[in-house]
Amino acid sequence: MSFAEHIRRMDWTLIIVSIILVIFGLVAIYSASIRGNDFSNLWKQIGFFGFSLILMFAVSFIDSRAIRENPIMLLSLYFLCIMLLIGVFFFAPEIRGIKSWYKIGIFSFDPIEPTKIILILILAKYFSKRHIELYRIRHIILSGIYALVPSVLIFLQPELGSVMIIGTIWIAMLLVSGIKIRHFIVLCLFFVLISLSMWSFVLKDYQRNRVMSFVVPHEDPLGEGWSQNQSKISIGSGGLFGKGIGNGSQTQYGFLPEPQTDFVFSVIGEETGFLGTATILSLFGILFWRILRIALNAQSNFPRLFAIGLAISMFIQIVINIGMNLGILPVIGIPLPLVSYGGSNLIFTFIALGILQNMKVTEA
Repeated sequence: MSFAEHIRRMDWTLIIVSIILVIFGLVAIYSASIRGNDFSNLWKQIGFFGFSLILMFAVSFIDSRAIRENPIMLLSLYFLCIMLLIGVFFFAPEIRGIKSWYKIGIFSFDPIEPTKIILILILAKYFSKRHIELYRIRHIILSGIYALVPSVLIFLQPELGSVMIIGTIWIAMLLVSGIKIRHFIVLCLFFVLISLSMWSFVLKDYQRNRVMSFVVPHEDPLGEGWSQNQSKISIGSGGLFGKGIGNGSQTQYGFLPEPQTDFVFSVIGEETGFLGTATILSLFGILFWRILRIALNAQSNFPRLFAIGLAISMFIQIVINIGMNLGILPVIGIPLPLVSYGGSNLIFTFIALGILQNMKVTEA
């Protein structure tokens, strides 16, 4: 296939929607930077954006069929991610009680982001070859081990939000691949028991406090409940059209914590109002439609399962982040894909979209 034909066959609606979402994020980061007159994060995010686009187009030319037919390469990448997750305990600086990011000069690298992509590829490969045998318990267990190993390492950091995302990816891909209902019910009961045990014996006090601040935020409005209360005030004060870029009182006066990352949706809600948040949600809707369209048009199970796994990963991140901002989910530090500040999330999201583009061109 020629270069021009490859470019023509790419899903340009998906690309344009992704770019618009990033631009929304850049505007919000700009606004959040005004108060401190420090625009370094904005410039870094612009650089990450440019680099991400280049990587997406480059990766789109790597034949996904070669990835599918090369299990050694997939396993090598999987074990590399595991080594990176282990390495954070020895080489990553501790920030707010968590060791999860490598510090490289002025930049940080989060190994959880590539791990999610490689895990989706591994599971897509595994289930595409064995979907008619998923009635056998051993396939559920073996696939679960792929998800369990990184989950344990991420839990020990501790980074509970990412553990939830990985667990959801695994369970959702099991469902799509054809797991029996009774096996699914047993899994659900197992996770309920594990969750109760973790609450009683594993979670630290500050992690319990985060969950309790979600259940009863009014009990500690100046402590654990502060973030979500301020977030809800920001979104509610935006009205229909918002207060204007750079004019949000909660953002500009410093009441809204982490306005560039965890609560970027609140910045958009305050300064662009319901119109801006509705536009963001509509764009994400179009994004999912295009991803699922690629899945439905795929001629084999591997690209179909990868597309569904990617959609699930992004969907759960969006639900958790917006739920945090609306005060209906606890604050667990999950960014809003393509919108929140952060190079690792942005770069590896575009890499995943690049893989998907190749599948659309060559396998769909």
